Amino acid sequence: MQVEFWYEFASTYSYPAAMRVERAAAEAGVALAWRPFLLGPIFGAQGWNDSPFNIYPAKGKYMWRDMARICAAEGLTLKTPPARFPQNGLKAARLALIGQDEPWGPEFTRRVYLANFAEQKDISEEGVLAGILDALGLDAAALAARASEPVNKERLKTQTAEAIAKGVFGAPSFVVSGGDELFWGNDRLDAALQWAKR
Repeated sequence: MQVEFWYEFASTYSYPAAMRVERAAAEAGVALAWRPFLLGPIFGAQGWNDSPFNIYPAKGKYMWRDMARICAAEGLTLKTPPARFPQNGLKAARLALIGQDEPWGPEFTRRVYLANFAEQKDISEEGVLAGILDALGLDAAALAARASEPVNKERLKTQTAEAIAKGVFGAPSFVVSGGDELFWGNDRLDAALQWAKR
C-alpha cells in the first residue's frame, strides 16, 4: 500500500503537509507518491474564479490564523499577509511533475513552498524557480525547457483529471492506493497513513 500526496502550490494547507509528509510516511513505514496537480479546473467547475478563502472573507481570516498556529507548532516560517494570494503555481507544478518520481522532486517541492509562504517570492517567476533548481545542483534551463514541452503540459492536465476522477476536490489530499480511500486536509495525513497500514 502507498499514500498518494496530492498537492497544489497555491494551497496554504499543502505547505505544512509538504514539509512533514515524507518524514511521517517513513515513520509509518508507508510508501509515498508525490502528485502535483492544479486546483483551478476543479474550482472553475464549481463556478469559482478565485480561492474560496478570498471569496468568503470570514473563512479566509480564519484560515490565516489557523495557518499561523499550525506553522508555529511545526516550526515553520509563515509571512502574512502574502504579497499575492493565491499565487500562480502552474510553472512550478510542471517542474514538480518531472520531479515527482525523481530523487530531487520532494526537496524541490518543499523549497517552492518555502519560497511562497516563508519568503514571499513570486513562484510564477522563472528566475525564482531556476534559483531553486540551481541550488539543488540541477540544470535549470534544461528542466525549464522540458517542463514547457507540450507533452509535459498535457501530462499535468491528465494528472489533474486523474485527481478529479479519484474524488479530489481540494488540497492537500491523500489517497490510499488500492482502496482509493480519500483523506482531505493537512490534519488528515496521519489518518491516511494509519488507513494504509491496516
